[in-house]
Amino acid sequence: MPNETRHPALFQPLTMGALEARNRIFMAPLTRGRAADPMFVPNAMMGTYYRQRAGAGMILTEATGISTEGLGWPSAPGIWSDEQVEAWKPIVEGVHEEGGLIAMQLWHMGRIVHPHFLGGERPFSASETKAPGEAHTPVGKQEYATARAMTQDDINRTIDDYRRAAQNAKKAGFDAVQLHGANGYLVDQFLRDKTNLRDDDYGGSPENRTRFMREVLEAIVDVWGADRTGIRLSPNGDSQGTDDSDPPATFGAATRVIEELGLAFLELRQPGPDGTFGQTDVPQQDALIRSLYSGALILNSDYGAEEANADVSSGRADAISFGRPYISNPDLEKRIAAGAAFNPNKDVPKSWYFPIPEGYIDYPTMEEEQAAEAAA
Repeated sequence: MPNETRHPALFQPLTMGALEARNRIFMAPLTRGRAADPMFVPNAMMGTYYRQRAGAGMILTEATGISTEGLGWPSAPGIWSDEQVEAWKPIVEGVHEEGGLIAMQLWHMGRIVHPHFLGGERPFSASETKAPGEAHTPVGKQEYATARAMTQDDINRTIDDYRRAAQNAKKAGFDAVQLHGANGYLVDQFLRDKTNLRDDDYGGSPENRTRFMREVLEAIVDVWGADRTGIRLSPNGDSQGTDDSDPPATFGAATRVIEELGLAFLELRQPGPDGTFGQTDVPQQDALIRSLYSGALILNSDYGAEEANADVSSGRADAISFGRPYISNPDLEKRIAAGAAFNPNKDVPKSWYFPIPEGYIDYPTMEEEQAAEAAA
């Protein structure tokens, strides 16, 4: 790789439990909506997409549904059926053939699932609440429905769904799994007090509100081991109407659970300088999770190469996950090593979510750009 000393901290290997990443430039989870015809089953186009980006230290897949009742995004992939498992296998193999690591992100959307995907039934959540705004459905945007509060049977069944999905991810050949605990989806709906209004063992104190997350993680760890399990959190204000009155208390409690279980990696979504744990005027909050968790800490969102290198160099993070830059730069790590410019995203947001190859697998690598310029 040319000029690796340009951002040297990002090109050091990283040990995360049983995982060995060859660099610290990770690909963040990115919903892309290409699992079409039939819906929810991965396809060859997705295999090309992930293979193109296998130079990342680790790929975190797009959010992947654990069950039919937990997935409410058009053409997003699932991992609950044998057909889905078989369709994921060549995708994983392609990444491995390029020397890459790939972890599956396990996803339940909770109250964000529209009744369109549930045969008209209401979704469930920690409590009877309603998300603001409108859901994306195959027939256009529709207002979210008021969710029903999960019963103990619902909770037990959903934990079993996570366990089954984790088992299927192992069958498909993934290197690790990541629990999606961020962005206002089901686990996040339990964690935060604006959406968790329960008065049982799963509600009330921050410690109680982490109980569902803990039980899901315990089921996943039972399948994978803690040394191949991670989680994503978003301790940074409102997300799809999911918010908290005391983020340090809530996410401090969540981090203590993650540390106790010994998870291999923790990814935090940190959008911009105004995120709850990213404000420069409250460095004690910025350092809280780092002080509580001894595993590999991955930060995400709005990073450029210089900022990423600085945060890894300083020890603020062990790796940086890049999202949107990896959409239009399949060889992002090579561009960072060379100090080259990033391709801009095109046809946004159409190219992000439409089940077409344009804006998905047609971005040139740096070498292809240079060859085209030389031939011109």
